[in-house]
Amino acid sequence: DLGVWMMNVHTLGGKAMMTAAREAIGNQPDRPLLIGVTLLTSMDQTTFEQIGLQGTIADTVLRLARLADKSALDGVVCSAQEARKLRAQHNESFQLITPGIRPKNSAHGDQHRTMTPAEAINAGSNYLVIGRPITEAIDPMAALEAIEKSL
Repeated sequence: DLGVWMMNVHTLGGKAMMTAAREAIGNQPDRPLLIGVTLLTSMDQTTFEQIGLQGTIADTVLRLARLADKSALDGVVCSAQEARKLRAQHNESFQLITPGIRPKNSAHGDQHRTMTPAEAINAGSNYLVIGRPITEAIDPMAALEAIEKSL
């Protein structure tokens, strides 16, 4: 038992790395989900190009997700903006973990590729990663309850 229910590797590490990670955690029924991080939700097209990547963020995320799936990963971390296309490209068991979730009328901070919780769920996200809108709220529990109510 690894003591975790989900863990991740970066898809830019390539197929060999992802496959090795998948083999290392084994096939036990209680094994953690192995998720591939695609591109950060704080990345915009300008930053994408500055680091030497070509094409579009969306196409790159789709390509990295296909590679993660071929490497037997259980899903990917991606922007909810890519979730609908990813959901169409992969079966329901392929998990989509989406950071950059911002409740309606909340500050986006450094996040460029965002969606509201309801939009993300409707786009096909399985897990929402919501940090600062809760942790930096005056009343974090009230913020969490408002998000839950919005769903």
